[in-house]
Amino acid sequence: MAAIDCGTNSIRLLVADLPGPDAGPDAPLVELVRRLEIVRLGQGVDRTGRLAPEAIERTRVVLASYAADIEKLGAERVRMCATSASRDASNAGDFRAMVEQTLGVAPEVVTGDEEARLSFTGAVRGLPADAQPPYLVVDIGGGSTEFVVGTREGGVRAAISVDVGCVRMTERHLHGDPPGLDQIAAAQADIAAAVDRALAAVPGREAATLVGLAGSVTTVVAVAEGLPGYDPERIHHARVSYDEVARVTADLLGKSREQRLAIPAMHPGRADVIGAGALVLRVIMERAGMPSVVASEHDILDGIAWSLA
Repeated sequence: MAAIDCGTNSIRLLVADLPGPDAGPDAPLVELVRRLEIVRLGQGVDRTGRLAPEAIERTRVVLASYAADIEKLGAERVRMCATSASRDASNAGDFRAMVEQTLGVAPEVVTGDEEARLSFTGAVRGLPADAQPPYLVVDIGGGSTEFVVGTREGGVRAAISVDVGCVRMTERHLHGDPPGLDQIAAAQADIAAAVDRALAAVPGREAATLVGLAGSVTTVVAVAEGLPGYDPERIHHARVSYDEVARVTADLLGKSREQRLAIPAMHPGRADVIGAGALVLRVIMERAGMPSVVASEHDILDGIAWSLA
């Protein structure tokens, strides 16, 4: 099976073998290829309402490479989900036509609720024993953040998507390098209002464990752990306290882009938006009263793959 997640900031590929029908409920998928490229598809969407032609072209180039991997590995089924940026754009038809021509299948522009449910499915399989249910799963993307509450056995109890993400908040508020205190305060107020709306819609404050997904969370965890490089195996299911998240957030927001690029675990395509992503995570933990976050490298991409079972 081949799963593609095309978000506001990145496009990712997972090709995997799924367990057979006789495997137990905890049987993992067998990962063959997992790739990530930063394409910034959502460049300027918050301001213009349109996908930039150069952003569509960057995405096409990466998608063509992914299509070659899919063909080489002989994937039997392919599903591509496109999220916040292509949901918001007035010229989404141009994007859809490009994907069909390049990949041979149409992208599914999933709703925020479906995005949230796919993220939850990918995240909760295989959580460690000390991650007690119910779970609040948050997927901090480039243009939106999904909040999902539920359990492994009972599934999703409630889900909501709000238009707060690392690219959107950076473009809207964090214009300085590094951003000024007034810019940070404006971003924090914007994020807090959206988070409070989300937590009023889903019972996130009742959850026992916060599970954080996507690059903003995993990068914050990598920095907090002092990793010498981005190491998915050490990041996956690492638990980081609120105090550490707050420390890393303040440090990232106080650095210039050049200084953030020098951080060993920093992906070059994330350096200009990681401050906003960290701020979203910190505000969520504050407003939900969560003392720690468990990072997961398994997320919507894995959920898309499981949906093909």
